[in-house]
Amino acid sequence: MSDFTRRQALTVLGAGALAAAVPKPLRAHLSPEIRRAAVAAEQALLLGHYDPVFFTPAEWRTVRLLSDMIIPRDGRSGSATDAGVPEFIDFTVNDRPGHQVPVRGGLAWLDDESRKRFGAVFVEAGEAERAALLDAIAWPKRAAPEVKEGVAFFNRFRDLVASGFYTSRIGIEDVQYMGNTYVPQWNGCPPEACRHLGVSYEEG
Repeated sequence: MSDFTRRQALTVLGAGALAAAVPKPLRAHLSPEIRRAAVAAEQALLLGHYDPVFFTPAEWRTVRLLSDMIIPRDGRSGSATDAGVPEFIDFTVNDRPGHQVPVRGGLAWLDDESRKRFGAVFVEAGEAERAALLDAIAWPKRAAPEVKEGVAFFNRFRDLVASGFYTSRIGIEDVQYMGNTYVPQWNGCPPEACRHLGVSYEEG
């Protein structure tokens, strides 16, 4: 987990999905499920209060904590909970039955494994203990065979978090998406982009 940044989350998701706050031309490329979930999360943020539909109160605490461990607040943008990611996940899991058993079972696995290792459920374990447990399941190629259930859960949950984050206003601002911005004058490719591409406007 310590090596996993929100930029890598975006890479894992392949540029993610964007919804309620996304300009209409881009929004048209999203699946109906993603659009509905992002709109629901946006509405929950506007209301300032949200009662989970699928998750129990204990599960909801874990979902919120785990979401912020995956994408924490930093100097550039807010955290997953700031962006309404838990609400997005609750709507998505409730709306798509195929997620329900794997996600609920994964949360139970996380608590069971935390009890075995630290004598406490995940949200009540110490910060370093929680990080150590996620380190054991966040990297499939390095994970031990006995935690394969945790690896499968974390991969799914991490994708949900990244999807929810990059459908939010905060996530869109985080990747600096400009959309169909009006450009009054075209001055050519920006210098940083030219350098990245290895080209220039200077004649050889």
